[in-house]
Amino acid sequence: MIQKLLQRLLKQPALQLNNDSWLVVGLGNPGPNYQSNRHNVGQMVIDILAKRLGTNFKSSRQQALCAEARIAPGKPKVILAKPTSFMNLSGNPVNLLSKFYSIPLERIVVVHDEIDIPFGDIRVKFAGGHAGHNGLRDIIAKLGNDFHRIRFGVGRPRGSQEVASFVLENFSSLEREELDVLCEIAADKVIDLISA
Repeated sequence: MIQKLLQRLLKQPALQLNNDSWLVVGLGNPGPNYQSNRHNVGQMVIDILAKRLGTNFKSSRQQALCAEARIAPGKPKVILAKPTSFMNLSGNPVNLLSKFYSIPLERIVVVHDEIDIPFGDIRVKFAGGHAGHNGLRDIIAKLGNDFHRIRFGVGRPRGSQEVASFVLENFSSLEREELDVLCEIAADKVIDLISA
């Protein structure tokens, strides 16, 4: 009897999320000390998306805070994620999340800061290298590079300031005047990408 039951269960197709699901990951460092840093702008954009979609983050076993929503009736389901690991260890949470939700690499969007783009410029890109970004470097090492990116320009430091210290600083007061609007534009780009 148990053997027949097992055989019947094995013949059934595996349960999977609807294949229209997307994973959108905002990169950053955990904790209040990093919350307003340039390096955490990816998580700022994810917070805006969660607010727009009326969903809340919950802890998960995949080393991330996650929120699920559908962007509109008949539109794709979105899993929003903020890794709870440090930036240079972003690959493991993204890998765990993609496996847990059965989301292929080409339906992953990573929102991150980009020093090679001027502040105020936001670009969409598919695949490519990491350009020295440690969060992207770790994701590429764990999963490969065929995922979407929303690249939020933060510009380069002036003078002799190290890049690492620059991205771990809060946005300047002048930048903060535009930051909210720019984060909204970045959130629009995520919605446009996954709705196409």
